[in-house]
Amino acid sequence: MEFRCRINGEDIRLLGEPTERLRDVLYRTGYLSVRDSDDAEGFAGSDTIIYNGELKYSNFILLYQAEGAEIRTAEGLLSGRELNYVQKAMISAGIVASAYNAATASLILTWLLEKNPHPSRDEIKDVLSSIFIRDAGYEHYYLAVKLAIELRDTGSYQSEIAPSFRPKLEVVGKPIDKIDGAALVSGEPVFVEDKVPANAWCLHVLRSPFASAYIKSIDISEAEKLDGVAAIITAENCPDVYYMQAGQGNPEPSPHDRRLFNRKVRHVGDRVAGIVARNKEIAYKAASLIKVEYEPTEAIFTVEEAMAEGAPLVHNGPVQYNAGAPADLDEFNARAGDEREGKVIYQFPLHANIQKNIAASNKGHIGDMEKGFAEADEIVDCTYQTTQIQHTPLEPHVCYAHVENGRLVVNASTQVPYHLRRICSWVCGIPENKIHIIKERVGGGYGSKQDILVEELTAYAAWTTGKPVYYRNTREEEFIANSTRHPMRCRVKMGGKKDGTITAIFMEVCANTGPYGNHCLTVPMNSCSKTLPLFKVDNMGYDLKVFYTNTPPAGAYQGYGTPKGTYGLMMAMAELAEKLGIDYKDMVSKNHIEEGYMLEILKGLGEGREGNVVPVGSCGLEEAIAKGCEMIDWGKKEISEDPDWKIGKGFAMIMQGSGLPGLDHAEAIAKLETDGTVILNSGGADLGTGLDTISAKIVSEVLKLPMDRITIVSGDTDSCAFDTGSYASSGTFFSGNATLVATNNLKEKILAEAALQLEEDVKDLDVRAPGEVYSKKTGAAISYYKLTHTATSGSGRGQMVAHGSFVTAASSVPYGAHFAQVAVNVKTGEIKVQKFYALQDAGTPINPECALTQIYGAVMKSIGHSLYENMVLDSDGKCINANLTDYGAPMIGDAPDDFKSVLIDVDDKYGPFGAKSISEIACNGAAPAIGIAIHDACGVWVRSWPMTPEKILKGLGKI
Repeated sequence: MEFRCRINGEDIRLLGEPTERLRDVLYRTGYLSVRDSDDAEGFAGSDTIIYNGELKYSNFILLYQAEGAEIRTAEGLLSGRELNYVQKAMISAGIVASAYNAATASLILTWLLEKNPHPSRDEIKDVLSSIFIRDAGYEHYYLAVKLAIELRDTGSYQSEIAPSFRPKLEVVGKPIDKIDGAALVSGEPVFVEDKVPANAWCLHVLRSPFASAYIKSIDISEAEKLDGVAAIITAENCPDVYYMQAGQGNPEPSPHDRRLFNRKVRHVGDRVAGIVARNKEIAYKAASLIKVEYEPTEAIFTVEEAMAEGAPLVHNGPVQYNAGAPADLDEFNARAGDEREGKVIYQFPLHANIQKNIAASNKGHIGDMEKGFAEADEIVDCTYQTTQIQHTPLEPHVCYAHVENGRLVVNASTQVPYHLRRICSWVCGIPENKIHIIKERVGGGYGSKQDILVEELTAYAAWTTGKPVYYRNTREEEFIANSTRHPMRCRVKMGGKKDGTITAIFMEVCANTGPYGNHCLTVPMNSCSKTLPLFKVDNMGYDLKVFYTNTPPAGAYQGYGTPKGTYGLMMAMAELAEKLGIDYKDMVSKNHIEEGYMLEILKGLGEGREGNVVPVGSCGLEEAIAKGCEMIDWGKKEISEDPDWKIGKGFAMIMQGSGLPGLDHAEAIAKLETDGTVILNSGGADLGTGLDTISAKIVSEVLKLPMDRITIVSGDTDSCAFDTGSYASSGTFFSGNATLVATNNLKEKILAEAALQLEEDVKDLDVRAPGEVYSKKTGAAISYYKLTHTATSGSGRGQMVAHGSFVTAASSVPYGAHFAQVAVNVKTGEIKVQKFYALQDAGTPINPECALTQIYGAVMKSIGHSLYENMVLDSDGKCINANLTDYGAPMIGDAPDDFKSVLIDVDDKYGPFGAKSISEIACNGAAPAIGIAIHDACGVWVRSWPMTPEKILKGLGKI
């Protein structure tokens, strides 16, 4: 049926069924800014439009209600290709990050400023309460409104956007708009869903209702008869290929413990069958016709259950090793169970024992632990528990795959294009040259899109059927079938002397990897390797075990284990300081590392291999602590006017890495085009962090070329060289350094060519803006345009192309200190984060405005897992809050009233132009800072996430 309305000032006819959701019809008609993040739940606000002058969720409007309506979408904010003042301000403020709902946010703020030209902070907060922002946090949205008003009223910005760094550099360290900002904020077709043609077939997955069961039989005969069903894939007809879904370097430190479909399901939501059908309705109908007979088995959900004597085994098949098989492997495998268990393949030993549910383990120490604890005047021995947390990216996991010219083409929202290609090659049984991965813009990943969770199945469905296949997770599937943060139990034993010297630290970590071993060793290892090296302690040890259970799967999440270890260690340190009767800040200052200190503890903390012992490099930790203490007025006791509210302060020191030295690898190719412009092909994957802009700034800085004459092509496996991927905080350090190497190599070629054309000695030449070579000796000059035009003529030496590869054993480590002030209501247990100050040493922040918003976004996630977020499973292992409304992710009203990010100026000798990583570290500090502040406020130590009012009242003895 046809319904007439006005959209963005034009008369439009919308076609569809009267009771279709308006959002679906608008998107289908080409209004791509109107997205859906919550399956029409009404939480995320990505579907917001202006409907008859008011903000409305278009998922809540039926098509027939659009008849005669006046509708505005973000596309209507443009004048031709010119952005409006709000969209420009949003980009400049650095809040257009992964940006799945950035276009919608620009529409909401434009509506606000049209209604109220000078809104208050509370009025801005009120209008933004209808939209979920997970990437950049909310704080710079206030700045964006301020900038928009200035741009509207004066034509330029009057306020400082972000501090600038390195005055001798032109673009690096300066706030300059992201190069992809305009496309993201205006609703251009940049995400996977925007590339799906109308004739694409639907992939739907039938999932297990049981947490643990064998599939006795599966009958797909009736479903296959349906018209419009192309294929049904099950354990009976899928390849007998074992792999892991973790996007890690090969050989992977994760077991290959799954196939596309298994004969045993190991969690509620595990795959049972994949249906390829002409549309969703047919796929759902086919799923209802599949007859599955299950043989339920006993399930386990906690590490305590997993380690109990005689516990049910999540995996009990034979084990294989590609290297380092133990001598008793045959004897071990003789005890394997039912053949339907499948097998587990380790690339190298992870000290596992699947017959005790142990997926991986490791332990080690430096010094003399017994002697260290014997020297202590006081010892604390406490256990800290973290919970299962979902990433909740605004864009769910999504993939489109098709066959073109005999090759498999995969449009993916991924952090790891090359790892994805490798796994698709294994599963599909075709060589990598027959697979083309195109990384589209990623609408939020936070680690979850390091894992290959939907792409390998979509690729296999497309390759085997020949159909163009599209798959998109529902929001419930995001919770029950995707990776989550590993729940972890962290016992910390710490001893100290009366003068505050820590004499020994021991960490015992028990992690829950769920049914499959994605990142099973490396995430828990980070809880030790990115925390223990903060301390100058001669005697340190750790013992970690990782257990299989039947919870939803765990995997990579921003922070990658470090938030949990930091929570345990810093809380234990505060508890020890109290026991010793000394100020916590003084104890931190006495025991933290400084530049040059040898990190001996790292030797045993590699990814299944011996780690590198290195000295502490550039380190802004001391400055961050000192400045943070000054900002929050450490030592001053704050008193509330209301006696029911008690105020406390806390802080934590934090660290992370910048990639994986000795393991990661990045490459780039730089080309000087025939008009003197540059195209850089980077293997790096920009997740919304601004990596492409970092690459453009590096090229601009080296070649003295305006950024609008530089194009970045990234994450495309056909046109770009290899890159390990964007995880482990590697983007700026590894991909950025590869860009720097490639660009310096191109500069050498430019100078060599110019020396020939100018008949000058190459040592007398250099480059200068706006893109030319000049002689420091004679003053002669030649533009890049003329230079390359001549070089590519018939008598020239050809196009100038340079390759750059970067590997290193050096470590570039960011440090920081996060401070919190909380108010605790001792009658109700309510907790309010009043102030939060995140001070971080990021070396040279190449994109300072984006660095600040990356910190704000990460801190909000950290506040979320500290106070609100938790996947709740019932006794059968089913997640009962598998939606955004019930889950508890923080919104703008949960942000601290006084929220500041501060970049500590430290120059690093390893990173490109002195840069370090910035985003992942910011997930690490909120939990311990808030936990210590809660104790300072009311005397209660809350040793588990989330820190809820019930736990406060229980600690106070009131319940």
